[in-house]
Formats: sequence, C-alpha cells, structure tokens
Amino acid sequence: MKRLALIDVVGLTTGLINTHGTFLKEWSAGKTVSTFEPAFPAVTTTAQSTYLTGTPPKEHGIVGNGWYDRTEAEHKFWKQSNHLVQGEKVWETLKKEDPDFTCAKLFWWYNMYSSADHTITPRPMYPADGGKVFDVYTQPMTMREEIKSDLGEFPFFTFWGPKAGIPCSQWIANSAKWVEEKHQPNLSLIYLPHLDYVLQQEGPKGANVGAEFGKIEEVLKDLITYLESREVEVMLVSEYGISEVSQPIHLNRIFRKQGWITIKEELGREQLDLGASQVVAIADHQVAHIYLNEPSLKPAVRALLEKMDGIERVYDGAEEFGTGIGGERAGDLVVEASSDAWFTYYYWFDDAVAPDFARCIDIHRKCGYDPAELFIDPELKFPPLKIASFLLKKKLGFRALMDVIPLDATLVKGSHGRRNVPAEEQPLFIGSASVTKAEEVHTQILAHFK
Repeated sequence: MKRLALIDVVGLTTGLINTHGTFLKEWSAGKTVSTFEPAFPAVTTTAQSTYLTGTPPKEHGIVGNGWYDRTEAEHKFWKQSNHLVQGEKVWETLKKEDPDFTCAKLFWWYNMYSSADHTITPRPMYPADGGKVFDVYTQPMTMREEIKSDLGEFPFFTFWGPKAGIPCSQWIANSAKWVEEKHQPNLSLIYLPHLDYVLQQEGPKGANVGAEFGKIEEVLKDLITYLESREVEVMLVSEYGISEVSQPIHLNRIFRKQGWITIKEELGREQLDLGASQVVAIADHQVAHIYLNEPSLKPAVRALLEKMDGIERVYDGAEEFGTGIGGERAGDLVVEASSDAWFTYYYWFDDAVAPDFARCIDIHRKCGYDPAELFIDPELKFPPLKIASFLLKKKLGFRALMDVIPLDATLVKGSHGRRNVPAEEQPLFIGSASVTKAEEVHTQILAHFK
C-alpha cells in the first residue's frame, strides 16, 4: 500500500520560503505549490479539523481554539478530546476501504481518544497537591514510556511560553522517525510548531525570522530525507500565515464600559463572571466570538462593533456557522479584525487587580488566547532570580506562581485568524496537485491512496 506523511509546518508561507528558504526551495521545485484561502477562523484547531474531515466548521463544530459553553456557563479552551470533532476523519474513511490501514497522529490537536492507531500529544499531569508535571499522552499508552526511554522527556517548556523554540519540533520530528521505524504507518500526520513562535513575537519581517526559519528547515530536511528514503511520500501544509499587527483590541473592557460585563472580586482580584455577564467575548487571535446572555442586546452590540476602529467585519454567528453543532458553539456575533489588529481577552482596567493567572502561562483559565505568554515581562528586573525562586519553592513543596508574563499586549507583533489575506500570507500546500480551499487538503490525502 502507498504511504504518506503530511507535515503541518505552522506559519509556513510562500513569502517565507521565497525570502528565507534554501532546502524547501529545492525540494518543492518539482512539486505543485499552492496557496489557498484559510479555514475560518484561521486558527490551529479549526484548520486541522477541516483538513482531516473535509468539512467546514459548521459541520465539524470546531469554530475556534475555544468557545463559550452556554449550558455550563464556562469557556472551553484548548480541549483535547477527539470526540469534539464531528464527522468521519480521513483515516477512518481509508480504514473502511482497507481494514489494515494504519495512521499515526503526532501532535495534531484533538488527539486524545482518537481512532488513529498511534498518537502522541502534550498532556501534563495534575497531582492533588496542586502541582503540574509535564508529560505526553499516547495511544497505545505503553508507547509513552517506550518513546521517552529512547528519545528522552518531551521538552515541554519549548512547546509554549517564553522558552518556546526548536527543541520541541525536533523532538516531534524524532518521534515521527521513531514511529516509522517501529510501526510503518500508512499515513503519518506530523505537527511542527516552531515558526509560530518568532512570527508572533516579531512579526513576519522580524530580525530573527530568517535564523529561526533556518532551524525548522534543518529539521525538515532531516525528516523529509529520512521519510523519502523509506519510500514515504511527503506533503507539506500550513494552517495560516502570520500578519504584522500593532493594534490590540480589548473587547471585554469595551463591553465592561457599557455595563454588560459582570465582575466578581476573589481574594482581591477581579474575575470575569461569564454566566452573569450580558455580553462576553472569547478572543482568538484576529477573530472573537461574542456571546449574548441577553439576546435583546444584539442590535446594540452589533452597532457598537461595526463602528469600532480595528474591526473589519461583523458576522452573524448562525449565518456563518449554521444552526447545527457549529452554530451551537459559535458566538451570536463573530468579529474579524483589520489586518493590523487582534483581540485580547483582557477585561480589567487596573493591572493591580488582574487575576493571578493573567501573569502566568495558563491556557485553560484565560477566556481567550494570550500570545503575551511568549514573553517574559520586560518590567521584571531580575527574571532568572524570580524563576529560580519559583522553582525552589516548588521543590520545597510550597505553592507558588510562575508570574512572569507581561500584561502589555503591544509586545505582540504577529497574529492570524482572518479570512482575506494576501497570497504571501495564505496557508500553503506542497504536493502533487494544487489546493484551492482548506477542505481540499482532505481530498488530496484520499487521492494519494487511490
């Protein structure tokens, strides 16, 4: 049976390849390189779910990296169960045609309880003492200790946060080689996030982009050369390109000024009470879902958003995402930022009463994506000393916060999520045929095995 590796290189664009590429220019010369309008919103979980089901968000239900659960009155961000993605996945379709077909899903999102044969995903452990132990989750479970024995611990601190960098992508590439050696899957889905970090920190024209591009190219060169030597065809895809931004928009602060946000004070800190608020925003890069617990406010909210600087378009949630699972999860209104703007989750006016998790790497408690987690607060005088103090307290068994993340959103220079971006910032597909929209990545995977 034919074999295929689809490598998701986050943030990869033709603009970056043309400017900084060496190996990728040569490797792609004999292939079809196409750019396409991204899935909307152009964020990781939506794009990947579209590629793997061949359906839009209104059908697979992944309307962003997170959303507001109206029943539980809580936000759900960066969840991991594959059951959240509705519809038949590409490997399930191929297994119907050949029961012996196997798939390895390596660090693609919604990877827990997947029907893929071999999976690895980041998953910390949370002991009862309030600690956090970084680890991975695998299927089969026995693979976790086997692969860590051979490759070492997954470098979790380089997967996200101020220390995000090439080691995690290198480990993932090595894990793909490890799985290939031991299991020879028919389809390998491999996720390499490295470029995402510098592009959000500095923007696509940042001073360090070229050097960081070179690092991921070296990883790709080694991995692609290895896979092709084993007669595995390789295709590359990306989820989005990064746009240069300079204007953060704090939607929940704006709603709070209108009297639509409810705040509760807890231990001297302000917490956003989602269920008691009339209007809330779940921010996701350059897109935000707006949820109305008071439906009568919809005309007033829409009018406010449509005249707001930095917002390019306001969508009706049901019109954009349908009335099925997509519409159930989507906001009543959905806003798309202008090209140089993006949305924060911030709702406090005074940093002194910001919630304690705001200054931490805490992707689940925040009611939106926070790219400031890629930075160390520049106002800290001795960051290494603060971090060392935190580690010492944890080692001694005390509770402590790694509160080193800034609350200055203007530090962020790159973002994504918009539908209409220039070709050099669109996602790309490199394979044997062209792709014109996100759903066709699924088509190309299926076509390979015909």
